[in-house]
Amino acid sequence: MGKLDGKVACITGGTRSIGRGMAEAFLREGAKVVVNGRDQAKGERAVAEMGGGDNVTFFAGDAVKQADVEGLIDFTIQHYGQLDICCLNSGGVKATAPVAQMTDEEWNLEIDWNLNHVFWGMRRALQHMIPRESGRILVTSSVEGKLGKPGIPGYAATKHAVNGLVKSAAREVGTLGITVNSLLPGLIETDIVKETGPASAQMMGLPSYDAMLDLFAQESAIKRLNKVEEVAAVAVLLASDAGKNIAGCMFPIDGGTMPY
Repeated sequence: MGKLDGKVACITGGTRSIGRGMAEAFLREGAKVVVNGRDQAKGERAVAEMGGGDNVTFFAGDAVKQADVEGLIDFTIQHYGQLDICCLNSGGVKATAPVAQMTDEEWNLEIDWNLNHVFWGMRRALQHMIPRESGRILVTSSVEGKLGKPGIPGYAATKHAVNGLVKSAAREVGTLGITVNSLLPGLIETDIVKETGPASAQMMGLPSYDAMLDLFAQESAIKRLNKVEEVAAVAVLLASDAGKNIAGCMFPIDGGTMPY
């Protein structure tokens, strides 16, 4: 018996990094999972590699587009008959620039990817979950949703906003058997971090990408970077019956970077 037997989950940004870690953990615990990504070929390859057979399916869509985010929710319900766990995981640093130099286009991209995508997905998922009086919504936020570093103002601002949205939604639906929580990972060297990390390091005034990795590691109590599997384990906890009394929380999974 798995902790998630009989449950159905969907995950934005579910074909790689944290999202894929969640998908694989959910599958091991007995859930059916729909993973989302932008690239059909990469998505189908990721699903095949997960080895979940008919219990895992790919949905192509871009998390910065409202129709695609809502389409993922609708597809999951149509394909598997229900939605029990909605993981709004996609996100990252779209632009690195100080406030004084960030363009409107860069700012709006950050808002669409990190904040609007969460709102669109949460709203659609809740419209399904509220009549059933059951469900779990998990949002991948960040330690920067409580902190903030130079050069990534859009990312920090949207992650702070996401945490506020989670708190409000949790209070709206808590009596209906629905929980809403956010995960706050510390730095994990994911594909996205590798892509944007050198520019982020430069904007933070650091001499190199490796110096940025070392800074994040040294800021923590465990003195190392975090791992995808560590985030996925907490996601399983919150998605399972063990998490039914946890609502409106900002879960730091950061090795003690934020000791509160």
